Amino acid sequence: MTESFPRQHARTRGFTLGAPRSFTVSDDGRRVALLRSTSGDDPMNRLWLLDTATGTEQLVANPAQLLADPGDESLPPAERARRERARESGGGIVAYAGNPELSKIAFALGGQVFLADIATGVVISPPAEPGAFDVRPSPDGQRAAYVSGTGLRVVDAAADGIDQLVIDEPGATVSWGSAEFVAAEEMGRSRGFWWSPDSGRLLVARVDTAALPTWYIASPADPAASPVPMAYPAAGTVNADVSLAMIGLDGSRVDVAWDRDAYEYLARAGWAPRTNPVITVQSRDQRTVLILEVDPDTGATTELARQTDSRWVELVPGTPAWMGERLVTADDRGSARRLVIDGIGATPDTLQIRSVVAADEHRVVFTASGDPTETHVWQLDVDGQLERLTAQPGVHSAAAGGDTAVIFRAATAGRDASVEVVTPTGRIPISSSASTPSLSPSPRFSVVGHRELRTAVLYPSDDTGAGSEPLPVLLDPYGGPHAQRVLQARSPFLVSQWFADQGFAVVITDGRGTPARGPAWERAVAGDLAHPVLDDQIDALDALAQHHPRLDLGRVAVRGWSFGGYLAALAVLARPDRFHAAIAGAPVTDWRLYDTHYTERYLGQPDHNPEAYTRTSLLELADQLTRPLLLICGLADDNVFAAHTLQLSQALFEAGRPHQVLPLPGVTHMTPQEQVAENLLLLQRAFLFDSLGVNPTQ
Repeated sequence: MTESFPRQHARTRGFTLGAPRSFTVSDDGRRVALLRSTSGDDPMNRLWLLDTATGTEQLVANPAQLLADPGDESLPPAERARRERARESGGGIVAYAGNPELSKIAFALGGQVFLADIATGVVISPPAEPGAFDVRPSPDGQRAAYVSGTGLRVVDAAADGIDQLVIDEPGATVSWGSAEFVAAEEMGRSRGFWWSPDSGRLLVARVDTAALPTWYIASPADPAASPVPMAYPAAGTVNADVSLAMIGLDGSRVDVAWDRDAYEYLARAGWAPRTNPVITVQSRDQRTVLILEVDPDTGATTELARQTDSRWVELVPGTPAWMGERLVTADDRGSARRLVIDGIGATPDTLQIRSVVAADEHRVVFTASGDPTETHVWQLDVDGQLERLTAQPGVHSAAAGGDTAVIFRAATAGRDASVEVVTPTGRIPISSSASTPSLSPSPRFSVVGHRELRTAVLYPSDDTGAGSEPLPVLLDPYGGPHAQRVLQARSPFLVSQWFADQGFAVVITDGRGTPARGPAWERAVAGDLAHPVLDDQIDALDALAQHHPRLDLGRVAVRGWSFGGYLAALAVLARPDRFHAAIAGAPVTDWRLYDTHYTERYLGQPDHNPEAYTRTSLLELADQLTRPLLLICGLADDNVFAAHTLQLSQALFEAGRPHQVLPLPGVTHMTPQEQVAENLLLLQRAFLFDSLGVNPTQ
């Protein structure tokens, strides 16, 4: 039998298994490290290295050869949390770090430290404390630092190397060397220590969560299991106390000094290529960001740059960076997020900067969007010359070092995804072992309405367009900040196409608040995460109906996950005249229950702006439900807690409003488990058929 798409999608974890990923280019451009498993249903990632001069790949590390039982990944709790923050669904080697030359590469497997010597091809596991994660070699390759428990340790890069505790302290609430929750979940900072260029000391983050509220994640399916406590910084409550110290391998300690009361968020930290480390700190209201240079001998800080905004300062991935001695940042100026060199705008207002990929004294490599449905890789050289490095339509990302770049391209036409290494002498393709989907999406892109909303419509694959029968409509948005769905790439539309093939016209719209449309577009949701995003979905639907007369506006459903789940539930609660059924997966239902850094950026603190929280709460609308609503939540979700769904369900029940709830024991904010992922699609299809009166045999 031909495998169904839901089964194939679940087995391949969204067709991510077997695809090359996690690229690192050495500073001299001679080596490229990457991760890849052997097939589209193999979750066990292996570490590979490409020689850019010869184009040959070598297998550096295979978990099957390094672990006695590679299928038994006994991960320490901190590593499980790190993977959840990174939405990591793979196994084996899922993260690694190398020294600048990529001559030494370190990683953790099953809580053990592993070090690979590229010159000899030997991989060792030196004596180290159990429960190791986030292993990083020193620049000289002689040692590796890692976190175990609440402390930071260093081990010599030798089979019989000495393992030493660098710093730790008593108490369950204090940790050294790890990123706190909001840094990893919302700021894009997943690490908590950084080697000095001379390999003699480390800049280390200290995190104290003693003052945070303690929330609990229970396992109702296992009544003997104790609830798991978690220090969670809910909106309006306190954050973790984060500080930095310079720790020498000789035991010395110098605390870093900045105004932590005024700037409590540590957004970025790094050392190379500077002699002194540079940190980025942000105020609680996120309207001011300081870039500070640290004196490693005294801990004193000097302000290098300041960014301010009346709403919030966006933290752009890869910034700050350095073009030689020139500071590279990204700043919102006028109608664009622009690349800024030493305070001077360096890119036109026709480009929206997405990330800085790499920088050295010769160039800055970055990604940017002109058309918001595409992302391209660009280069700015030291003379100010701007060059686009990607020519074909699509969504591109990159890694770079020296004069070498790795370019990843996703597109809707031709091959869905491809990776190649670009060097001064040619291009080297990187092979993929990912499975080919059993369906091929055919989104029809449009720009509609006076706000020029980017939209996509998908019809059943076997639809010839010759008929005139109306189709029930399924909206499939995300709709919120920091994510897009309408992209010139095939993979974002795979599940949407499957739903279309069940007999729906699927509509996807990126409204206000989504990226790549400029600062004013993103800030249109300031103070209100509900009405602008919902209004844009309705406006797009009405505009599309003028050009797609087969859209049956009398049968409109909406589905979504996370912010998309919030939007789906909001749609049927606030506008039952337009939406006739909704599936809300992992929805935020009361923004007071979500974290500080994300929520307060848009709504402020609850005590300062209570009306914004009331205006956007789904609980306030519970008595208005008149349409079918399916709520789905993972009971182990530590991002959008199950309390969101259960509190809404309680409010609906007390208001006498029938609805359905699907609790998923052991499931987090991700759903990588095969049975869960497959059956979720099938269950949603059945719900939509029943709710909209669709006969699946038609």
